[in-house]
Order: sequence, then structure tokens, then C-alpha cells
Amino acid sequence: MSFPKNFLWGGATAANQYEGGYLSGGKGLATADTVTDGDMKNPRKIVIELENGERKTISRFEDVPENAKAIVEENNYYPSHVATDFYNHYKEDIALMGEMGFKTFRMSINWTRIFPNGDDEIANEEGLKFYDEVFDECHKQGIEPLVTINHFDLPLNLAIKYEGWLHRGTIDFFVKYCDTIFRRYKNKVKYWLTFNEVNFLRSYLELGITNASNIQKQQQAIYHLLLANAKIVKLGHEINPDFKIGLMIANILFYPETCNPKDSIAEMEISRGFKDFYYDVQCRGYYPSYKLKELDRQNVVLKKEVGDEYILKEGVVDFISFSYYNSSVISTKKNSEGSFGNQLAGVKNPYLKESEWGWPIDAEGLRLVLNRLYDKYQLPLMIVENGLGALDTIEADGSINDDYRIDYLKEHIKQIKKAVEYDGVEVWGYTPWGCIDLVSAGTGEMKKRYGFVYVDMDDKGNGTLKRAKKKSFEWYKKVIETNGEDLE
Repeated sequence: MSFPKNFLWGGATAANQYEGGYLSGGKGLATADTVTDGDMKNPRKIVIELENGERKTISRFEDVPENAKAIVEENNYYPSHVATDFYNHYKEDIALMGEMGFKTFRMSINWTRIFPNGDDEIANEEGLKFYDEVFDECHKQGIEPLVTINHFDLPLNLAIKYEGWLHRGTIDFFVKYCDTIFRRYKNKVKYWLTFNEVNFLRSYLELGITNASNIQKQQQAIYHLLLANAKIVKLGHEINPDFKIGLMIANILFYPETCNPKDSIAEMEISRGFKDFYYDVQCRGYYPSYKLKELDRQNVVLKKEVGDEYILKEGVVDFISFSYYNSSVISTKKNSEGSFGNQLAGVKNPYLKESEWGWPIDAEGLRLVLNRLYDKYQLPLMIVENGLGALDTIEADGSINDDYRIDYLKEHIKQIKKAVEYDGVEVWGYTPWGCIDLVSAGTGEMKKRYGFVYVDMDDKGNGTLKRAKKKSFEWYKKVIETNGEDLE
């Protein structure tokens, strides 16, 4: 058997894309609640209110001007408000996960369901009870929760009042939030992730930091995020030494286009900036020398406090967790054909097929990622997102034959098996993304589906929300039953 007996097979979701329950049960407004829908050609938008009261609609990728704030405008569609309504379907959905045989379910807690404004004195008991019930349902099905504490959803109040992660005080609010949920669920949750894809900066800086393109502001906010992570790892181990805590990274594998040394140097620099730096800090507990040199060149001076270096050193993670969807090619040539996958531009790889959304499909790249991370850090690994966003069609008989999704997942699992069996990499678990259909974070679309379970909803939120099993449902059930041995 390639996979260990206790291998954590499951699936992954995020509250702002799946939970819904907008302002229900005492929930407050999160930044994610102010982002509209979009599509491949039209980016998601936000409505901002300027200091003089004027309202303006901007792309989510534009900087928020000084003293402006994001608002919710009645006439817009905001996918997070209902998402695919786990809030009212959690028992049904968790039962479906149990039927598939899930060993773990990666989900996130919505910060504003626990502290509606982020800086509240007292936690919202109704929100705490909701997650109590969710975790109880998981355990009834024999499912171990894997909880992301913050998945792209800063309380809007903290964004407006403190400029989010730019303000060191946000760390204290986050610590209070984590302390509350760690103590409340210390006997229900063992596996935790502090932040989701912390290296996708836009999702942590947008709406929170005005003029977020400013390098000094960016780097200070990143420092606060990484310091917060270290504090939470240390806090969690104090509350329950059995906790296993990680910090999740978006891992896109980069290849140099040619054997030109310039391409390899460009790949090294992009890899360091996009992902390696975040791994180094969480696993080693300090800023690497290449990052310090970069900050010097940018004339960035980080505001620190006495003892910060010890916090970073003491708060290293227990395991490495990452998403893997695609690879990308880096070139120094000016005329190479472009490719755009997972919000990053690169060069087209002639050896790979692409998804309907233009993401290169590279299963073998996952084996490379697993080996490189394990060789470098010697920590257990978890692939906590992987999957294919695709258009699904309901046939006349009601079936949904998503063989393309089965093929994608099958090839990636084969490469995980090789990494475990042939290379000796320690992998704890695998949770494909969007196990039950949810809203796309990048585009706000519903038609870009990932799940084993179809949810009846369209791009504008119309539909019954009825759940239906896809062909991949029974396939993944068999994969789990055989612990990854039967992939046909």
C-alpha cells in the first residue's frame, strides 16, 4: 500500500465561497462580502465610498484611495452572501461527505461570525454554537475537521478603522479570535491552518489598506501576517499540545522556459518572491538573507518590537500545507506566447494541456513540488487544495458525467503515490478543492465548478440549491475505500 492507513482523504471549502448565511446569527460584515461577481474577462468589483460621500465602482485589483471605504450596494450581486448555503445545508452536505468516506473536511471559520466587528469585547455565542454543531456533525460521520482560521475574510470594520493588517493591533484582535476558538473547540478540532494562501497578497490587502501598492505598506502588512501566524502556532500549542498547526501557501510550480541562465535566474527570483520566502519564515522562523537584501534595495524599514524575532523562531509550523493547481513558465524573452492561470501571468507550456479557464494541467509537477518541499524542510506535507474548475452538464437522465475531473484528480493522485512510495515523501493528506460546488474566488462565477456534488445555482445566484451527485462522487468514494489503490 502506497498511502499510510491513517491518510487523510477529504475535500476543501472556504466560508466566503461556500457558507453563506450573510448577516445571519449575528454575523458581521467581512471584506469578502463587498466583492461583486465577475467572469474571465471582467474582474470582480467593489463599490467604494469616498471621503466626500461620493460612490465609485472599481476593480478589485485597483487600489482603494486614501480615506475611502468599501460598502455593500443593494443593486449588486455579492456571491458570498448566499454562496452555496452550507449555513443551511451543513447536515446534508456533511452526510454526503460521510457517504464518500471522507477522513477529513477542510473548512474555514468566518471571523465575523465569531467577532462581528473584529474588535468586539465579547464573542458571538450564536456563531460559536453554529461551528459546534458543524464539528459535531463531522465527528458523527467519522470526519476530522481541518480548520482554516482566516480564508480571505477580514472583518470590514478592521479594514476601515485600522487599515487591516497594516496596523499591528490587528494581530491582537486575531490572537483574541484564535484564543476563543482554540479553547472552545480544543476537543473537537486537531488540525488548523492559520491563513489560506497567505502569499496571494491581494486577498489580504485589498479593501483593508488604502494605496496598497505602496511597497512599504505591503511589506509591513506581510510582516504582521507572518508574526500573527507565529503567535498563533505558539498559542495553539499552549492550549492543546496535540494541535497540529500549519500556514497554507499557494504553490505554483515555475519552470524556466529555456536553458538560458537568465531564465533560471528569473525563475529563482520569482519563486523566492511568490512562495519560497513564506515557506522559509514559517518553517525556519526568520527572514531569509535574500529577503533582507530585497528590503534594503527597496528602502523598506519594517517596524518591529523587542521580542519579535523570538516569536517568529518559536512559532514554526508542524506541517507544510499548500494548494497545487497548475505550473507556469518563466521567460526573459519578449515575444513568448503568454498564458494566464490562477491569477498569474506566464508563458505557454507546449507540453501541457490547459483547462477551460486557461490553467495549465501538470500532474507530474505535483511530484516535483512534494519532493522539493520535503527535501528542503523535512516536514510532513498536506495538499489542501487541488482540482479542476470546469463546466458541468446535466444530462437528460439527470446524470453529470465529469470524466475530465476524474482524469485530472486521478493523474495527480498517481503522482502523490509516486512521491510517497518511490521518493519517501511524508504526506499526511489530500483535500481536493470545492468538494461540494462553491463560488469561484477569482471570478465570482458559479459555472466554474470543482465539486463531486453539483449545486443548482447559476452565476447570478438563481437556483434551488439542490444537491446532486456527479460521476466523480462514486469514483472518489472508491478511491477512499481502497486508500488510493483503485483509481479506475
